[in-house]
Amino acid sequence: MPWHAQLDLHYRHQPPRSVAMHRHDGPLRILQSLYPEGPAICHNVLVHPPGGLVGGDTLAMQVHVDPGAHGLVTTPGATRFYRSTGEPARQTAHLHLAQGARLEWLPLEAIAYSGCLAENRLTLDLAPGAELLGWDVTALGLPHAQQPFESGTFTQHIEWPGRWLERGHIAAHDHRLLSSPLGLAGQRCLGALFFATGTPLTRERREQALEGARHTAQASPLAHWTGITCPSEHVVMARVLAPQVEPVMQLLQEIRASWRQTLWGLRAEPPRIWSM
Repeated sequence: MPWHAQLDLHYRHQPPRSVAMHRHDGPLRILQSLYPEGPAICHNVLVHPPGGLVGGDTLAMQVHVDPGAHGLVTTPGATRFYRSTGEPARQTAHLHLAQGARLEWLPLEAIAYSGCLAENRLTLDLAPGAELLGWDVTALGLPHAQQPFESGTFTQHIEWPGRWLERGHIAAHDHRLLSSPLGLAGQRCLGALFFATGTPLTRERREQALEGARHTAQASPLAHWTGITCPSEHVVMARVLAPQVEPVMQLLQEIRASWRQTLWGLRAEPPRIWSM
């Protein structure tokens, strides 16, 4: 029987703290709020006890961040989309940021197992003055465990209505996409880090973000597989391809640290769960 789970997470600013309020239905919840950086930034770990999604499963998340609040959301491990024999599995997240809110959306990678029918959808809603630092990382199969992505489909959809849209549909039989130099060129992990703002970025902040990310990428073994772009006046992005997850996550964490320092004046404070 399919699992259906929902989570509503609401960050409120109760000076000097950012406080997380939440409610859930089904096997999807957050752990205790942590404050490794002090009371202004609330860290939360999103947990899905079943550990993965199969055909017909749905996970739906709504995150609201009030003015002046700063939340950080991550996960203890990968989101796993397993083989499906019928219905697709879907994960959706809708992030609502009020004026002056900040959110870091940093779930660990999604793994598309061979035979999956999966959709991973992220929708953004940013008010003027709101700022979001987030990423999306997808691994196709587990090639180093001799479990390549040989059948199935994975759809990734990131949308900020009226501002920005990214949609990719990857089918295991599409060898031109997966193997061509104009496609993924044989790489099986793709990642994107983005900094999105409700108010258009000033030229100075945009250039700071671009230069910081380029400098970090140039020192990485993945420099040849990394691109830094500004798809709109509201978004700066870093994209990277690699044969496996670990070097992608390492590079995106380093660029995140650079952007945190340059754009927010904050040091790179990785969530504790990443080092466990």
